[in-house]
Amino acid sequence: MVEKNKGFGVKALVLVAATFLIVGLMVSAGFDITGSTNAGSGDKDSPFWHEGPGAASPSGALKLTSPVPGFADLAEKLAPAVVNVSTTNVVKGGVNMPFPGFKGSPFEDFFGDDFFKRFFDDNQRELKRKSLGSGFIINKDGYILTNNHVIKDATEIIVTLSEGSKEFEAEVVGKDEKLDLALIKINAKNHLPVVNLGDSERLRIGEWVLAIGNPFGLGGTVTAGIVSQKGRFIGAGPYDDFIQTDASINPGNSGGPLFNLQGEVVGINSVIIAGGQGIGFAIPINSVKDILLQLKDKGSITRGWIGVSIQELTPELSSHFKLKDGAGVLISAVTPGEPAEKAGIKAGDIIVEFDGRPITELNELPRAVAATAPGKTSKVKVLRDGKLKTLSVTVAERADDDKPSSADTTGSGTKGEVTDKELGVTVKSLTPSIIEKFGLETQVKGVLISEVVEGSAASMAGLRSGDIIKEINRKKVKNPDEFSTEMARADRKNILFLVSRGKSVFYVTIGIMG
Repeated sequence: MVEKNKGFGVKALVLVAATFLIVGLMVSAGFDITGSTNAGSGDKDSPFWHEGPGAASPSGALKLTSPVPGFADLAEKLAPAVVNVSTTNVVKGGVNMPFPGFKGSPFEDFFGDDFFKRFFDDNQRELKRKSLGSGFIINKDGYILTNNHVIKDATEIIVTLSEGSKEFEAEVVGKDEKLDLALIKINAKNHLPVVNLGDSERLRIGEWVLAIGNPFGLGGTVTAGIVSQKGRFIGAGPYDDFIQTDASINPGNSGGPLFNLQGEVVGINSVIIAGGQGIGFAIPINSVKDILLQLKDKGSITRGWIGVSIQELTPELSSHFKLKDGAGVLISAVTPGEPAEKAGIKAGDIIVEFDGRPITELNELPRAVAATAPGKTSKVKVLRDGKLKTLSVTVAERADDDKPSSADTTGSGTKGEVTDKELGVTVKSLTPSIIEKFGLETQVKGVLISEVVEGSAASMAGLRSGDIIKEINRKKVKNPDEFSTEMARADRKNILFLVSRGKSVFYVTIGIMG
């Protein structure tokens, strides 16, 4: 009986194995999987063999255009033009006083004021602090590009060539803090290797790039990766437009070049994220080429200015302005007396093109205006009430500091305060005492939000106490009476408010469900 059961068990196992084999063959046939997995054999029958740019296999899978490239020849050719930049800064050391409350205490009687004065004044001596960065030679006369933060406040700048045997003292020719760029120069009589500047606009996401620099003082370090993304805005400055890459970038790489596979500089490695891995940012070289001659000839940068406040078009705002694709930049305020106002640009306009350049995202307009020479008259295409208009604006020179908005006169009304319970706000007339209480720098037309009910529609939309409502559905409100009138007229499912907060002016949509 035992032997019979044992035989039955063997037959069952054989049957199960055969069943799994048949099912496996069916699944393999369905997914076009072959038995070969030797990726390194170079066999064209291997599933890892790729041939032809963008060619598709019989199964429809997209094939890679090329294998992983080798970087040895590129690195050998390009490294001599990359330099180490060492700077010296002078800082004060020590502290100012022994400790709080020393004067008049028993310690002063025991030690005497002169004792501590000599001790702590001695610690106020100047201390030299050194830091390291990178740069690259762009001209045989010795011009070198690097980051402004690499050479900022430096009392001495030493450039070391790639072989490490030659050092030169460098002078600052020009710098631009907003773009974090500096042009320095060395006087070298010998023939200097130089790099070629490429076209960062032609970079594609996923394209191979090479970084060479001086991370942690380790000169001549080569790392490789891909372009992870373009046009990154990370809050580093007003003209953020970074190339993101996973080529390793570390402290000391700042100012070094990012190369494409043609050996051209496409970016300047500038920013890392603390604690991040595989995330680094480079300034696109096209942004640098726009201002390079200004840096060389004038030592500083002159940028264009038209005098507008802008904001991103959210889906809610796009819906309110009846936009299909949401492309463009919304003008939330126009500075009186500035070029935009003179050209006829108004709050609520949507700029879709500037000087022939399409404007699809928020940061494209400031960069386009800044790159325009002051005095030039540029064509601006705007959408106004769903219709396309072309206006001409003469660009002015941007001051170093942000230009403040001009003051308007304060409105007045019969009612000093109005509460809208559905919206969840209480608004007041703007009076001199209220302006002083809320620390408003300028007087503006509108009504002040004195209270926002927690959990209300206004609160959920981000309105705060101290905000000023300037418009409701494109209608100006100068006092609480006008606020009440426009709120009564509004379709409460979709209300457009123009709000002033500090130096910012922006639109916000709020829906109130009855």
